[in-house]
Amino acid sequence: MTEKQEKGAMQVDVQLVRDLAALLDDTNLTEIEVEDGDRKIRVARKAAASAAPVYAAPAPAAAPPAAAPAPAAAAAPAEASLPAGTLVKSPIVGTAYLSAEPGSAPFARIGSQVAAGETILIVEAMKVMNAIAAPVAGTVKAVLVDNGQPVEYDQPLIVIE
Repeated sequence: MTEKQEKGAMQVDVQLVRDLAALLDDTNLTEIEVEDGDRKIRVARKAAASAAPVYAAPAPAAAPPAAAPAPAAAAAPAEASLPAGTLVKSPIVGTAYLSAEPGSAPFARIGSQVAAGETILIVEAMKVMNAIAAPVAGTVKAVLVDNGQPVEYDQPLIVIE
């Protein structure tokens, strides 16, 4: 044992750190954390450097280009039947939560007034809670997802008029 190991210094698995950094690049994540017993490794990068690619993260997992127009065409008639107003869509793939915690009041309900910038729901992705803010002030006309429902990128979530 070296002198540092004897004094209880943390042993860093350099290859694991490199693998996690590569995973950040491959998935366009801004942070990843791994725990193994008492050892915890967190690899992160500045959010500003990857803010735009976060929206593109689902693209690598999408179907081949030939299959992509079919879901888009199917979504168009569904959106046409929605109430008039501003459509709030999911910026990421994840799980939608209508309230801050189980049992608490939802952020927004049909008929409730919301202010621009106010949190109207949360989309959890990779254990990161992403607050989705109202892009405009107005009245919630429709809530298009259920609490705990998986959502896709660009999926309609709420209509505000």
